[in-house]
Amino acid sequence: QVQLVESGGGLVTVGDSLRLSCAASGRLFSSYGVSWFRQAPGKEREYVAGVDFSGRITGYADSVKGRFTISRNNAENTVYLQMNGLKLEDTAVYYCAVTRYSKGSRNPSDFGSWGQGTPVSVSS
Repeated sequence: QVQLVESGGGLVTVGDSLRLSCAASGRLFSSYGVSWFRQAPGKEREYVAGVDFSGRITGYADSVKGRFTISRNNAENTVYLQMNGLKLEDTAVYYCAVTRYSKGSRNPSDFGSWGQGTPVSVSS
């Protein structure tokens, strides 16, 4: 039901900052939890960060905690991922996804809608 389009990825240097955006269509977007996942070459897709329907509750993978911030603006139907202090290990294609669980989830199988991904490449 929800269509998602990620943007904001690019080529950056270690220590740089980047803000990813996930633009959604669908009237019920504000009722859904949203998470960011990432996938590096040869690796499984992994959870990065999530936010509940209200934007008040967030969660992060240990690898990004303290560096990344997820937020949402339901009036704009948009979710953001602010990435600070980027590391080489952050290189991946980043995807946003929507789950009907209003509280959100860290399990990819709970997400029924996915964006096409936006690539982030961090170099030294």
